[in-house]
Formats: sequence, structure tokens, C-alpha cells
Amino acid sequence: MKLFGTDGIRGEANRFPMTPEIALRVGQAVGYFFRNQGRHRRIVIGKDTRLSGYLFETALAAGVLSMGAEAWLVGPLPTPAIAFLTRDLRAEAGVVISASHNPYQDNGIKIFGADGYKLSDELEARLEDLVDSSELEDHRALAAEIGRARRIEDARGRYMVHLKRAFPQDLDLEGLKIVVDCAHGATYRVAPEILEELGATVVRMGCSPNGLNINQGCGATAPETLQKKVLSEEAHLGLAFDGDGDRLILVDEKGRILDGDHLLAFLALAFKEEGYLPHATVVATVMSNLGLERFLQAQGITLKRVQVGDRYVVEEMRRGGFRLGGEQSGHVVILDRTTTGDGVLTALSVLGILRRKEKPASFIGDLWEKYPQVLKNVRVREKRPLSQVPGLLPRLKEAEKALQGRGRLVVRASGTEPKYRVMVEGEDPELIEHIAEELADYLAKVLG
Repeated sequence: MKLFGTDGIRGEANRFPMTPEIALRVGQAVGYFFRNQGRHRRIVIGKDTRLSGYLFETALAAGVLSMGAEAWLVGPLPTPAIAFLTRDLRAEAGVVISASHNPYQDNGIKIFGADGYKLSDELEARLEDLVDSSELEDHRALAAEIGRARRIEDARGRYMVHLKRAFPQDLDLEGLKIVVDCAHGATYRVAPEILEELGATVVRMGCSPNGLNINQGCGATAPETLQKKVLSEEAHLGLAFDGDGDRLILVDEKGRILDGDHLLAFLALAFKEEGYLPHATVVATVMSNLGLERFLQAQGITLKRVQVGDRYVVEEMRRGGFRLGGEQSGHVVILDRTTTGDGVLTALSVLGILRRKEKPASFIGDLWEKYPQVLKNVRVREKRPLSQVPGLLPRLKEAEKALQGRGRLVVRASGTEPKYRVMVEGEDPELIEHIAEELADYLAKVLG
């Protein structure tokens, strides 16, 4: 039974693998495996604002308690908040119930270790083995050994205090008008409240979750709505988060959408000027724009690429001793401040630098020019390794030849959805559109 993908378990709620029965077993596996890893037997459980969050919160907690561990429930909070609270509360593990940027009918389970980092592939495989075996049956807690559950009422406040450390103590946001789009997701209280505490005038969008509207035409995956609002409000900038709050997309005062690549370039430059960009290196993925790489090279900064997934970005950062990394999609990791992508913390870090430099948000977008890039998402019935898709490899070679070394091509299977991603970038917009369209059509024909 294969449960874990590139970012935990994910699928449509109440259908395999995201069923309450599986969640119960995952809770048991987590409770059993981690209960002897530390002193406290605490497992933090948080969620985003999806309707099905109640279902999985209850099932996971029951599984944890049945193995003699404690379930500490923190309610709707961003994914990075669970990573932080796992460390802050001296817990053995943290579990997040969220499908991130997916629509409300999906849900997922992500797990953090005691150090606040996502589990390795090896540890996930161990948990998967436990879920699929009878080993747990022999280790159920009985009588007084059954675990207890408690709600942590001050969890949001703890996280907000942590976030404020990312903003300079001697500065504030007085005089700034900021539009904040929380995607009706996990940041709906944290983000606007902390910006207002720092003095900003906040225009709220996507801050009324009802369990069904998360990511619905709003947030980091649909920033066009924010774009219009920033212009109509004549705001200084806009901030868009995704459903679980680990991504940030920024809109400047001119209405330009600035993604994770723009934020990485801006932060890398600032950190290098501060003398705090270890090894003059930034970690990104194969999806980051070629323009970013060439801009950083001109600044004497190396861009190190890894496979898609903020977990793999973080693993490379830890391995190489790097401070800054992220993804084009808006995950940004500043490793001395957080252990995973954190949209609100990234926003505060960017705002602090802009205030210190007395620069507008458009300064970020003016730093470099993006290469034209086309991304096609192809929904398929089944995902196979690229080498097993009939006739695909010769087509990829032909596409690479057509680019003549003046562009890049990435075709990969999504780790969270039944889709392939086809990305082509280069100097000729018509050529890359043609290549992307041909490859997407072929995948749809063969596997769709």
C-alpha cells in the first residue's frame, strides 16, 4: 500500500487513501513510533479550514491515544506553525491535516519530527509499513496507559510571537496599506492580525472560511483577484497565501505578480549585502526560472537546483549549510528562522528589508527579467516513470534539440495529484508554447 507522496498523504476526503480508517492507522503508527522517542509522548495535531478537517482530526487523535501517546490539538493554524509548535512544546512529532493549495474536497496528512523538519523518505516508509502491518495490534495501550488529549488554547499567540522575531524590532509598518488574501485558509487570523499589530492598514480578502471555500478563486494559486484589489485600493502591496500558509505570492503597487523566484532574488541580494548568505548559494528547484539563475550568477551567487518539493529544498540546505532556498510557487525557507516554507514569516522578512531600504514593493520586480515560461498541467488516468511512457523520450530529445541550448525543459509527474507537469522556458515565446503544447497533447493522448 503506497500512501506517502512528495508531501505526505493526499487525496479526496473520504476516499482512499484519505479515509478516517487510514487516518486512525496513521495516528496509531505515529503514536507508537514516536511515543518512545522523547520524554513527553506528545503529538501536536493541527489543521487548515477544510470541512473534512474535523473528521481527520478526530481519527488521528483516536489513533494516537490508543497507542498511549498524548494528542495536543491546536486547531486551524498554518503548516509552519505546527512545525514551530512541535519544537516549542517539546513534542515528539507534529501532524498537519491539510491539502495545501488543493480544493476543499481534498485533504492530506503531513508529519514533522521533534526537530520541526518534515520526515525523511525512510521514516515515512517505516510509518507506511506500520500502517500496513499487524505490528500495532500487539502494542495498544490498555487501562491507565491510554493517552489523553488536550487543546492548546494559546497556540496562535505562541506562533505570532515567533513570527514577530522575523521583523526588525526598531521598525514598524505605519503608513503602509496592505491587501491580504488568506485564501479562506489557515492564515485567516494570523496574517492580518500580526500586520495590524505592526501598524499596517490591512484590507482583508479570503478571511471568512466556511469549510468549503478554501483556495476557491483566491490566494496564492489565484493572485489575479488580489492584483485587481491592490490597484483599486491604491495599496502599497498585496500578500497572497495558500490554504495551509506555507506559500507567499506578492503583488506590488503597480499590480505586478511576484512569485517565489522574485522573493528569492530579493532576499538573496539583501542577505549577501548583510554578509549572511553562507557559501553565496541559494537552493531552488528545477522549476525556477532561468532568469533567476542568471541574475544570481551576475551577483556572484550560485543557484543549486533540486527536485520539486520544499522538503528536498530543505534537505539540500541542511546538507550544504545554506540559509536561503525555496520554490517558484512561493515556498521560501530561511533556515535560521524556520524549518519549512512559511508564507507569513517570508512576508515579514521581505517587509522588514523594504522598510529598512525605504524601497517600494516594485523594487523586487525590477531586479531581473523573467525568461518566458510555459507550464501545462496534464490530468491522466495513471502516472508512470517517464522512461515507461511509450514514445516520450524521443520527443523530449527533439524538444531539447529545438531549444538549441537557449532554454530548459522539465517534464515530471506531480507528487500530489494525478497529473504531469510540462514546463518549457526559453528566449522564443512561440517556440516554447509550441513545444509545451505538443508534449502536453501527447501525454494526454497516451495516458489521459
